[in-house]
Amino acid sequence: MTKPPNLDLIRHAYDTVAADYARFIKDPGELDPLSRAMLAAFAELVRSADLGPTADVGCGPGKVTAHLAGLGVSAFGVDVSPKMVEAARAAHPGLRFHVGSMAALEADDGTLGGILAYYSTHHTPPGSLPGVFAEFYRALAPGGHLLLVTRVGEEGHQLLTHGYGGPAASFDCYRLPADRIAELLERAGFVVVGRMVQAPEEGAKRPVASFLVQRTGEPRAAASA
Repeated sequence: MTKPPNLDLIRHAYDTVAADYARFIKDPGELDPLSRAMLAAFAELVRSADLGPTADVGCGPGKVTAHLAGLGVSAFGVDVSPKMVEAARAAHPGLRFHVGSMAALEADDGTLGGILAYYSTHHTPPGSLPGVFAEFYRALAPGGHLLLVTRVGEEGHQLLTHGYGGPAASFDCYRLPADRIAELLERAGFVVVGRMVQAPEEGAKRPVASFLVQRTGEPRAAASA
């Protein structure tokens, strides 16, 4: 698919804040019980299906990748930021991480047992999401699962100039309603197995939605937004 128009901007932003980001974000074991439960359910599904490795796309410093590995999942991480990948490799030398884009995964058709997109799709412009979801569908084996977690709300765009306590950096952030994300996933060919919307935690403004979906059948062409 065509490279999302803001990919270079996001790469530069996360390269800039990589060290601060690794300190800022929580370890998965410190998450709330519902978030931990969704990750555990996803891990059980992909582990028991045993259809191939699981890609953690937008893996950052690898904390969630390592959490999945600790749950018995054959997981590897992918991130557009070389600095993030460098941090992930240093923190988790026993796992595999590489620089790449969720819009063009380095995986043959139908070879992944799972894909995790954990707070990583919100930088993608809504017009590019159908192509990203089609790429997820292409790479997943029939019967494979995708877990997508993101903040949701009324559709809008925000350009942040600081983040994660680090130096100035520009982040494009896009919000969509949960129903719209579910619709785009279904248009890509996925079946929504489970969906959870959590109220904003203390200090946050927007709820968090988790979509557990499954690939069935043959790949579909990317639909327009």
